[in-house]
Amino acid sequence: MSEVIISARDVKALRDQTGAGMMDCKKALSEANGDFEKAIEILRKKGQKLSAKRADRAAKEGVVIAKVSADGKKGVVVRLSCETDFVAKNEDFIQMTEKIADLALSTMPANKEELLALDFGGITLAEKITEQIGVIGEKVELADYAMLEAPVVTSYIHMGNKAGVVVGLTIDGEGVEEAGKDVAMQIAAMRPLAVDKDGVSQVTIDKEIEIGKEIAKKEGKPEAMLERIATGKLNKFFKENTLLNQAFVKDNKKTVGEYLRGVNPDLTVTDFKHVMLG
Repeated sequence: MSEVIISARDVKALRDQTGAGMMDCKKALSEANGDFEKAIEILRKKGQKLSAKRADRAAKEGVVIAKVSADGKKGVVVRLSCETDFVAKNEDFIQMTEKIADLALSTMPANKEELLALDFGGITLAEKITEQIGVIGEKVELADYAMLEAPVVTSYIHMGNKAGVVVGLTIDGEGVEEAGKDVAMQIAAMRPLAVDKDGVSQVTIDKEIEIGKEIAKKEGKPEAMLERIATGKLNKFFKENTLLNQAFVKDNKKTVGEYLRGVNPDLTVTDFKHVMLG
């Protein structure tokens, strides 16, 4: 049987579709006797094998993308993780994360599992990510996905795609978008746990009260005062860890909530999503 001649055009077409290296594409096409679809399957299986081998590797590097819809009412944040900073800085890896964010924004799936099941160029996103493991040679995973909808949504990407924020606001109007950007930067810098104290879980509240009591007891405070002291410490915790009660980083004489009310008395935050590497 004569050897199948693999053209440079076919190799380039396979590379364009899969992102695999030229030599890997040529090898896959040769193994598939020039069958394009079979070559894609060979590359995909290579990714599956590498995925299994590298499943226990830490993927703490990567890219975070935050995006808002054209009408400014929807926002998403995605984090595509990898093992090394070298891969995270690769333009193809960044563009793939951008495409995942675009897919999420156009469909607004409820969770990460729904996003992974969506079509991504003829295969599911989950299959595409597995394929990329074979292309890149290290662990790749969709580590985080979050979305929100609100009357106004703003976004912010921090430190060269190492963190992303989307913020929902109650109303539109003059100065609102700029205020939203300020608040998104506040979230990236100060990492609040919730919008206000109502968003803090009871588990966290109980834990903070217990810690407050323990500290007061070690300081020799009377048993009868422990609850009151712990409540005071809890209020301080709310001030430091809930967005609307935090000191506004651009003017620490006012809280974030006061800053927003200064822009418009009815302006506040409905929700936010903050995704970081690590």
